Amino acid sequence: MASHRKSRPTGSRVAGIRTPAFATAALTSVALLSQSANAAPEADDKPSLEEVEKKVDDLYRQAGSATEKYNGAKEKTAKQRKRVDTLLDDVAQRTQKLNEAREELGTFAAAQYRTGASAPDTATFLLADTPQDYFDQTQLMDRMTGRQKVAVDDYITQQSETMEKRQEAAESLETLTESQGDLKTAKATVQRKLADARELLSKLTAEEKARLAAIEKEKQQEAARKAAELARQQAEQQKEQEQEAAQQQDSGSSSAGSSSSAGSSSSSTAPDSSYATKADKALAFARAQIGKPYVWGATGPGSYDCSGLTQAAWKAAGVTLPRTTYDQVNAGTTVPLADAQPGDLVFFYDDVTHVGIYIGNGMMIHAPKPGTYVREESIYYDGESSIHSVVRPA
Repeated sequence: MASHRKSRPTGSRVAGIRTPAFATAALTSVALLSQSANAAPEADDKPSLEEVEKKVDDLYRQAGSATEKYNGAKEKTAKQRKRVDTLLDDVAQRTQKLNEAREELGTFAAAQYRTGASAPDTATFLLADTPQDYFDQTQLMDRMTGRQKVAVDDYITQQSETMEKRQEAAESLETLTESQGDLKTAKATVQRKLADARELLSKLTAEEKARLAAIEKEKQQEAARKAAELARQQAEQQKEQEQEAAQQQDSGSSSAGSSSSAGSSSSSTAPDSSYATKADKALAFARAQIGKPYVWGATGPGSYDCSGLTQAAWKAAGVTLPRTTYDQVNAGTTVPLADAQPGDLVFFYDDVTHVGIYIGNGMMIHAPKPGTYVREESIYYDGESSIHSVVRPA
C-alpha cells in the first residue's frame, strides 16, 4: 500500500530548526554581507594622506618641543656641574685648612703632655664630638693662653664652614642628578618622536610621497603669497612714515610739534641705527649658515637647531641670547608683526617651540626640522595662526 506522507523539503538546520532551501540561500547572503561589513573597517584602517601629513607635522612639533626642553636641561646640567665642581674645590681647600688648624692644636696637646699639665687640655678638646659644648661645660678657654685660644677659634670656624660647604655640595650633587635625569628623559622623548615620524613616512608609497610633496608645495606657495602681502603692507607703512616726516620738516616748528605727536605711535617701534648695525651682523652670520643641516640640540658651527641658530647669529653681533626659545622670547621687546624689522626674532606656536630670524618682506632664515637644512622661508610656512610673537632682542 502506498504511503500518503508528503516528502520533506530539502534544507538545513539552524539552531536545531529545520529551514527551507530558500531560507538557506538567504542566510548565506546575510553571512556574506556580514563578512564584507567586517572586512570593510580593515580596508579603512589606513589613514588618509592628509592625516599622515598632520600626524608627521605634529610629531615634528612635539620633537621640537622636547628639543627645547633638552636644551634647557642641558644648559642647567652644565651650570650645575660647574657649581658642584666649584663647591668640591672649596670643600677640599677648607678641609686642608681644617687639618692645619687641627695640627696646630695637636702641638699644644703634645706640649701639655710633656709638661704633665693636669687641667683640661687641648688633647681632650680634640677628642670631643662637639668642641663648643665642651668649652661651655669645662671652661677650658679660661685656662688657655692667648695663642691657644686663637688656634681653637680658628679650628671651630674652619670646622663650621667646612661642614656648611659639604652640605651645600651634597645638595648641589642631588640637583645635578635630577638635571641629568631630566636631560635623559628629554633626549629619549626627542628620539622617540622622530622615530615615530620616520616610521609613518616609511609606510608611504611612491605615489603617496609625490602627493605629499605636492601638498607641501601648495602650502609654500600660499606662504609666499602671505609674505608678499605683508611686504606690501610694510612698504606702504614705511612710505606713510616718510611722508609724515617730510611734512613735519616743511610745516615749521609749531606745526611740527603737533605733527610729531600724531605720528609718534606709528614710529614708536622703529629701531635705532645701533640696532640696525647689530642686526646686519646677525643676518650676515645667519645667511652664511644657509645649507647647513638641522640637528636637534646643535649650536654650530656645522649644524644647528632653531634656537641654536638665532643664538649664534646674535652672538656674532655681540648680543648674548639665552639658549632656549622659552627664554629667548623674553630677551627683548615685543613688537607688532606689521612693525617687524630685519634681525627681529619670530616665534611660533602657543608653546613657543620654534624661532627664526626675520630678514624682511615676510621672510626669515631658520633651521626648520630634522631632515632639512638652514634656509630662507616665509614666516607663514606653517600658516598665519602658527606665529606667536615678534621680539627685538637688542
